[in-house]
Amino acid sequence: MWDITYPRPTRQRRKAFPCGAHPPRLALQRTRPSPKPPRRPAPASSPPHPTSPAAQPPPSCRSTPTPPPTHLIGVMSHPRASPPPRRPRLLLPLLLLLLAAAAAEATLHPVDYLALQAVRRALSDLPGSRFFASWDFTADPCGFAGVSCSPDGSTRVVALALGDPRAGAPGLSGPFPSAAVSKLSALASLSLVPGRVTGALSPAVAALPALRFLALAGNLLSGDLPPAFAPGLRTVDLSKNAFTGRVPLSLLQLRDLRTLVLSHNALSGEIPRSVRAPLVHLDLRSNRLSGGVPPLPGTLMYLSLAGNRLSGQVGAVLRRLPRLAFLDLGRNWFSGEVPGELFAFRIGYLQLRKNAFSGELRPTGRVAAGATVDLSHNALSGRVPPELATAGAVYLNGNRFAGEVPREVAAAAEAGRMRVLFLQDNFLTGIAVGGVPASAAVCAHWNCVAPPPAVVAACPAKGGRGRRRPQAQCGGRRG
Repeated sequence: MWDITYPRPTRQRRKAFPCGAHPPRLALQRTRPSPKPPRRPAPASSPPHPTSPAAQPPPSCRSTPTPPPTHLIGVMSHPRASPPPRRPRLLLPLLLLLLAAAAAEATLHPVDYLALQAVRRALSDLPGSRFFASWDFTADPCGFAGVSCSPDGSTRVVALALGDPRAGAPGLSGPFPSAAVSKLSALASLSLVPGRVTGALSPAVAALPALRFLALAGNLLSGDLPPAFAPGLRTVDLSKNAFTGRVPLSLLQLRDLRTLVLSHNALSGEIPRSVRAPLVHLDLRSNRLSGGVPPLPGTLMYLSLAGNRLSGQVGAVLRRLPRLAFLDLGRNWFSGEVPGELFAFRIGYLQLRKNAFSGELRPTGRVAAGATVDLSHNALSGRVPPELATAGAVYLNGNRFAGEVPREVAAAAEAGRMRVLFLQDNFLTGIAVGGVPASAAVCAHWNCVAPPPAVVAACPAKGGRGRRRPQAQCGGRRG
């Protein structure tokens, strides 16, 4: 058995221990066993055991109590105080959303990512359109509708097609985001479906270094065209907008430009005299262009200058375009003779109506089979050439043709190979056309001969003139 022997008291000054420290352990000596004294119950006011959570420091330390933690002051001051407020549960979804957006941005170049966000803020779907439904920036922007990214892993936007491309689908509205689009430095193709997008085409967008395809037709864009365009452009279509000013010279000197469509705008001035672009398709119709037609590249297959204020003779220019398959110079002030070489170019659509062309037609070859030839409302004279018999539709009305219609032309109308033959408002003295099929339309009103009843019935209802010219107008012509 072990017994406790307390050390003898000394007169030395009692050593002070810091609060919470314990005195040294008592010395243990082996003694005779003695009965254990009965344990006295602790008084009610005695402090709890030091190992208890509610243990208090010795009396000497009670004068400087340890302050409780600051976040528990409010709780300890009131016995019924509520626990500290929990953090909102929305923090976790918000954190996940931010992480998803950061991951989406990581898949695309940061500049392009911010540019697409600016495009989305600027434009909106017109009623019935859901083009922007897929533009969720918590996902990969390269999967957005109309967005194509580079396949080489450089995470740059290379094509941006804004709007639903399906025919008849509603377009977009809002200001054109030129500042944002100009940041897409790798953009090679930019298109915008017809809608109600306003604003101007900035020089920065037009001159994007990688741009090859630019099509913004059918919107409300306005202002002058930029003075410079990207050198690698192959296709430019800015038709059906409200652009003003002149056609930029730089645009017609691009070495790779194949297609240029600026129709249905308010462009004015002359067509630049120096056209070096190897154009295949040139459409400048329905503008306010004036002056003559400059020399054009021999690569042209489609040429439309209709609905302008152009004038002068075009024979020398047209003779140098042997690849033409579509020619529309209608509704201008062109004059002179129609070059006979045009009919040998295998043109499928020849439209020269409402000009001041004069003289006789002298085709150097037969018209392409099934072609449309519209020479109406000019001042052409002489006889109707038989080389037109192979055409599918012939409009010679509103001229000064005289004599008899060639038998080849009449036979083509009777057989139905020629769907339309309009000869009204001329000075023709004979037309040997009998019955025509229901699918054909033949009219010879207001000539110097009374046409057969079947032919009369096919004339346009809005002609407004009688069936035959007065004899005084026919003069010595045989009727």
